[in-house]
Amino acid sequence: MEYFRVMGIEPRLQLDPLELQQTFYRRSRELHPDRFARAAKTQQDAALAESSLLNDAYRTLKDPVARTEYFLKEKGLDIATQGTKQVPPELLEEVFELNLLLEEAQGGPELEAAKERFETLLREADRELESLFPDAENQLPALRQLLNRRRYIANLVRDIHGHFSN
Repeated sequence: MEYFRVMGIEPRLQLDPLELQQTFYRRSRELHPDRFARAAKTQQDAALAESSLLNDAYRTLKDPVARTEYFLKEKGLDIATQGTKQVPPELLEEVFELNLLLEEAQGGPELEAAKERFETLLREADRELESLFPDAENQLPALRQLLNRRRYIANLVRDIHGHFSN
């Protein structure tokens, strides 16, 4: 859990965004390479590496989805290895209809309704994800399944938005 270590916080999914930002700013000042300008080259290099890691950590940990993906990966449950080709069963019919609309290049109210429906599902998945944070250690399989579902829905939303921009 390198990102949590460099931020100086306990590994957990439920984080206060303001507190995380304040911790990042404090740690940035502590680790900034300029503070080591007169130090040995090895110390300068170490400070630069740690500062870079801190920036990566903050970018990841401030986003609840990226944070969850990182947390699961560190726990040995990397969702990237699962892929997102499998349609969640409860979405099969809607995905089939959406694909027909996209293939036939039909826009209009049907596609707009589908866009709104999947954007709503995406927001619901985000809320459900955050509701699992307090008991994350006992919810790892559920978090992984939910992230896979969310990733699939996000891809559908992206495809719909791509259709509207054409």
